[in-house]
Amino acid sequence: MTKIADIDLGEFPLLLAPMEDVSDPPFRALCKANGCDMMYTEFISVEGLIRDATKSVQKLDIYEEERPIGIQIFGANIDSMKRAAEIVEEAKPEVLDINYGCPVKKVVCKMAGAGILQDIDRMVKLTDEIVKSTSLPVTVKTRLGWDDKTQYIEEVAERLQDVGIKALSIHGRTRKQMYKGEADWSLIGKIKENPRVHIPIFGNGDIDSPQKAVEYKNRYGVDGIMIGRASIGYPWIFREIKAFVETGEIIAPPTLQERVAAAKQHLTHSIEWKGERLGILEMRRHYTNYFKGLRNIKYYRSKLVTELDPSVLFEILSQIEEIYSKEVSLA
Repeated sequence: MTKIADIDLGEFPLLLAPMEDVSDPPFRALCKANGCDMMYTEFISVEGLIRDATKSVQKLDIYEEERPIGIQIFGANIDSMKRAAEIVEEAKPEVLDINYGCPVKKVVCKMAGAGILQDIDRMVKLTDEIVKSTSLPVTVKTRLGWDDKTQYIEEVAERLQDVGIKALSIHGRTRKQMYKGEADWSLIGKIKENPRVHIPIFGNGDIDSPQKAVEYKNRYGVDGIMIGRASIGYPWIFREIKAFVETGEIIAPPTLQERVAAAKQHLTHSIEWKGERLGILEMRRHYTNYFKGLRNIKYYRSKLVTELDPSVLFEILSQIEEIYSKEVSLA
């Protein structure tokens, strides 16, 4: 049984990675419905949070049906991080997560996100201060290191555990790699073999199929898997992995009707939560995966990613269901 503090996540939990402009409430609802065990919000700037910036504050929105959920923050200033932790605590998530993994230049240049991997002592001190300042269980998401020469993740795991974090999620790449190349889980496996490490260790990076999830579970002994990019536009990845872990069987992919219904639900809630224009724009990255594999879908996809009228978008989605249902019935 895997637990973060006293939060029971089951035998082998699947986690939704925090992703900017992706892991918002409309998308999280679909992931939860399809078997995700724990989700994290989009990462939130502590500077934006303490300045009451609308976009940052809105990311604190969580709903009862999403629990357990973690709110993730990023920053570099200790005082700002501690003040933000107090604000997060008021939102009453199950977990406060610190982002030490974001590789984006505008975050890294401020020594936030993966930038702090250049100064492990600072990372440990900052984490220690946050753990002491909140009653919430604190978890961390990070990478193997800054570059190939500084993959200190084994030391980091021990030291962060020693200052009180309750779980560690590790993306199997360095900051220098960004999202290129193949994720290396070998160091993640070494941490699981370390007798000193007793907190849950979640692996992240390149898990895009049930078979790979089970292969990495068995090979590296992780306590659970965090899934990011493979879930975009495909929340069914969680139920597919769960079924394969439990039964060893590959279940049928979502039907065309399920795909269209999910896209419509997602678009509806995205507009409700973000407003019409932003809700429509931020849905666009999901359409490719919602309808991946459908023959000649490019024509409809190009319409979905250029149209700004919600009524027209819903009509296009209905057309996809109608036209491709006929193709399936003729097959």
